[in-house]
Amino acid sequence: MTEPFLAPQPSYLSAVAAPKKQKKWVWLVGAPVLALAVAAPAWNSAPAAADAAQPYLEAPVSSLAVEFSPAQQELTSSQRNAIRTAQQYLDYSAFSRTGLIHQLEYEEFSTADATFAVDSLNVDWNEQAAKSAKQYLDYTSFSRSGLIDQLVYDGFTRAQAEYGVNAAY
Repeated sequence: MTEPFLAPQPSYLSAVAAPKKQKKWVWLVGAPVLALAVAAPAWNSAPAAADAAQPYLEAPVSSLAVEFSPAQQELTSSQRNAIRTAQQYLDYSAFSRTGLIHQLEYEEFSTADATFAVDSLNVDWNEQAAKSAKQYLDYTSFSRSGLIDQLVYDGFTRAQAEYGVNAAY
């Protein structure tokens, strides 16, 4: 008579005697990777006709220009990275001069590099104050004086804050 259940086996025997399962994930992952590896040389050697059909699109150009005197042409990599990071922040959101310096310091740039980067940019701080005021008004309500106080708290000068609020109201 046969037993309906198999008798328990020691763990060292079950690993040897158990049938091996096929690993499907290897085929699911490996096959596309192998196909890409085989096709990659063909892509690199293909004629540039596909490139000619597509117009060359440049990356968006920031409206901020970096102006240097000839003596400042030699930048350290930290200064270049600080300038690039400052431009990216200004492309994303409005900042005051001191607010942008503090943000770069938060990103672990030195105070000297952060200040150099911000001062190297050609930024209209009045325009930044107007953008910041509009951003505040887009998501909450402020009185005129309350918004001016908020912009001053954010690092804008009183004149920049007043300009920004007048432009946003």
